Amino acid sequence: MKTSELTGAALDWAVAKCEGGWILDMASFTPHHSLGRMNFATNWSQGGPIIERERLLVQPEIGKAGAGNAWSAIAMDGFECFGPTPLIAAMRCYVASKLGDEVEIPEELS
Repeated sequence: MKTSELTGAALDWAVAKCEGGWILDMASFTPHHSLGRMNFATNWSQGGPIIERERLLVQPEIGKAGAGNAWSAIAMDGFECFGPTPLIAAMRCYVASKLGDEVEIPEELS
């Protein structure tokens, strides 16, 4: 699946894969940690520290990103991704910088 199209549980799973040490609960198709369910792309307390640690530049986009992609995120290595929210753009960017432009997602999540 294209990293630029990841959303929901598939995006959270890909972020969890980048973070390492996470498991995928196949019953709910969500990544879990000993602290509980992870929602990197919708919860600032989970996605925010990744933005800070990875030094991702997140900024609003006006006109050039395409319909529905009001935010962009740029990684230190030059990867740039877009999304409808700052967290989605940033998490797509993080995944792209670690795993590339395409990610193999479990069939249950795609």
